[in-house]
Amino acid sequence: MPQRSVHLPFAIDLPATLHGLRRGRHDPCCRFAADGIWRASRYPTGPATVHLVPAGDRVEVTAWGAGAEEALDGIPALIGCHDDDQGFSPDHPVVARLWRDHADRRIPRSGAVTEALVASVLEQRVTTFEARRAQGQLVARWGEPAPGPTDLMLPPHPEVLAGVAYYDLHVLGVEKKRSDTLRRVAANARRLDALVQLPVAEAHARLLRTPGVGPWTAAEVALVALGDADAVPVGDAHLPSTITYALTGTAVDDDDAMLEALEPFAGQRGRVIALVGAAGIHAPRHGPRYAPRDIRSQ
Repeated sequence: MPQRSVHLPFAIDLPATLHGLRRGRHDPCCRFAADGIWRASRYPTGPATVHLVPAGDRVEVTAWGAGAEEALDGIPALIGCHDDDQGFSPDHPVVARLWRDHADRRIPRSGAVTEALVASVLEQRVTTFEARRAQGQLVARWGEPAPGPTDLMLPPHPEVLAGVAYYDLHVLGVEKKRSDTLRRVAANARRLDALVQLPVAEAHARLLRTPGVGPWTAAEVALVALGDADAVPVGDAHLPSTITYALTGTAVDDDDAMLEALEPFAGQRGRVIALVGAAGIHAPRHGPRYAPRDIRSQ
């Protein structure tokens, strides 16, 4: 049961920073609890569970499992200690206020590319509820208990997921297009996870070359697995309205309008999006919408 005390180079809000790694409140692999944050994942050296407890200017971490030491080595990157905000000094009044109030919401870097891809593929073209349900069922059926004193589950091993039959995914509500992408991602897990060794821009570009992975999916993965502070999930159902509303005062449901509003923050656009999310800003909603546009399926 190795332990590690990680010094924080700046203030870090752990729940806000790791928000994108938890797939809903009932994520079977990640839990935000009163006693800290628990997360189960797979590493090249084996599975591991980590327990993170904030303690002033440090985070106390305990790990269990064959991959415990590797998991501990990755904690500084995971919680945003390596997040580079150099040159980010916004003069936009709203963004400046958000940065002042939420600078402790950092960009994480889990390094778990395949894990993030599987979760993001499940979210393509469906409601959040449907994606969370499929994820929970996927983990319950093909995952395994996580190491340590917890009831968390490990995400399915890529080799197992690659061999799952389409019908078995179909009964979870995952149609053929997403099923094919899911199994393709799992079959190429080693190559995809190796992308963390590349510069962020190159890794992001290679993600886009994976069939079934388009701008939205690649950006979602880059934001949590690669530490890409500039990733923009183009094709999201509600994000353009929210970002244009936050930055211009007028909600425009159009990706081009969102990109134009974010252009002054090139290099840090994902950070601006994260700050808007941390502040809980949402565009006024004028009516129900069922699901994201089809671009999310790419």
